[in-house]
Amino acid sequence: MSKLTLSVSETIVKAAFAKGAELNLKPLTVTVLDAGGHAVAMMRQDGSSILRPQIAAGKAFGALAVGAGSRWLDANAQTRPHFVQALNGAAGGGIVPVPGGVLIRDGAGGEILGAVGITGDTSDNDEACAVAGIEAAGLTPDVG
Repeated sequence: MSKLTLSVSETIVKAAFAKGAELNLKPLTVTVLDAGGHAVAMMRQDGSSILRPQIAAGKAFGALAVGAGSRWLDANAQTRPHFVQALNGAAGGGIVPVPGGVLIRDGAGGEILGAVGITGDTSDNDEACAVAGIEAAGLTPDVG
């Protein structure tokens, strides 16, 4: 696969929501970006707060920006805060450096097709839902 389609993105979103329901999580917002950082799909569950679309997109965008899942950004925010602050400044403040932004790869270590950003519960739970969504689409998640 060389392109992230709307159909695949919808599969990711639906499976992520199903994982959230299984774990009894708070309302989630899911954004799927293609490899160029363009939105393919965004859905928010009823009760999701008003900034959740921007947070989800920021997690996914951050992963794409550095070529690693946002867990990597979170670790660097703790050990190299000046780097993450500069990176976020260069990105116009559009990066949210916490877990929940997961790269979508075509096979293990394969081409980056895009990224999923999820927000609404804890960052670890958001990430678990993103992983479940990507795997349900038959693709490989990269959490960083």
